[in-house]
Amino acid sequence: MPTPDTATPVDAQPGFLKRWWRWFWSPARAIALGTLVTLGFGAGVIFWGGFNWALEITNTEQFCISCHEMKDNVFTEYRTTVHYANRSGVRASCPDCHVPKDWGHKMIRKIRASNELYHHLLGTVSTPEKFNSKRLQLAVNEWSRMKTSDSRECRNCHKFDFMDYSTQEPRASKTHQEALTNGRTCIDCHRGIAHKLPPNANEAYQKLSESLSTGSNKALTDYLDSLAPKAQAAPVK
Repeated sequence: MPTPDTATPVDAQPGFLKRWWRWFWSPARAIALGTLVTLGFGAGVIFWGGFNWALEITNTEQFCISCHEMKDNVFTEYRTTVHYANRSGVRASCPDCHVPKDWGHKMIRKIRASNELYHHLLGTVSTPEKFNSKRLQLAVNEWSRMKTSDSRECRNCHKFDFMDYSTQEPRASKTHQEALTNGRTCIDCHRGIAHKLPPNANEAYQKLSESLSTGSNKALTDYLDSLAPKAQAAPVK
């Protein structure tokens, strides 16, 4: 039993907030599980909200053109097209065309985009000259993604099933109906509508289509290699 000399003065007792904090982190066994579940749920909500917030930030045009490679090259071209400005004021921005809407495909695209960040750090396309030398390969990569997904992002706005062919120009109406019947996809015809087509674009796309149909990339790879500038040996001094 404490003596008057050893008793703890009332003024020396921990404050309410301090006692509550100790209790919160040292709960009784009966409520320990509930506390952990509550904390885990709260942390999960915060993490999930933060993750989605960061994900949506990367799905904005401002983020896409924060790198000069995009702003000074393809974005400049895009601003002169109907997808940027038109009479109706409806725009298709960078993520509308290049990032899937549904969660699964979006995450796959984000993971693959890490390779683009890697090459940004390497400076692979850091100048207009470097960019143009890689333009055909970059275009083929994107055409391949769109071809294999049946132009999924295009179809967020443009769908054969809901087109009023009677109001289209005769040539466009005929082409669209033939494409629907023959199972063709948007990118088969609509290349270069938002960005400048590189030289040999049509030939490269034909090789891409052949590669996808045969399951072998050899013909496409050989074709692209044949167009690449050949390295010259340094002169002997």
